[in-house]
Amino acid sequence: MIGHWLNRELEVWRPQSVPDGHGGETTTDIRQPDPVRAKVDQPTPAERLVAAQTTSRHSHNVYLLPTADVRRGDELRDSGTGQRWRVLSVAEPSSSRYRKAETELTQGEGETSG
Repeated sequence: MIGHWLNRELEVWRPQSVPDGHGGETTTDIRQPDPVRAKVDQPTPAERLVAAQTTSRHSHNVYLLPTADVRRGDELRDSGTGQRWRVLSVAEPSSSRYRKAETELTQGEGETSG
């Protein structure tokens, strides 16, 4: 298990669409009740190369417990630092010891790089 490496607690925000009453939809991010334990890493040089070659927006790897309810399109937020990551994809290795989310750091206006 990788639980001892997961040194952050992140909130999970999931987009939810509701009809706007005029034939369209309004989408709002809804905070999920349970935060997830996570480890946030920079991607490896090889992953950066692949991302550059494919014009991917992948900026960070987020490692999670195999039971973490995190999906593509979710936003992970660290309330302590204010950092936010949009989940681009979630994969599980064959051993199912952890889940890996490829994410993009969303930087707020006026923030330094993180």
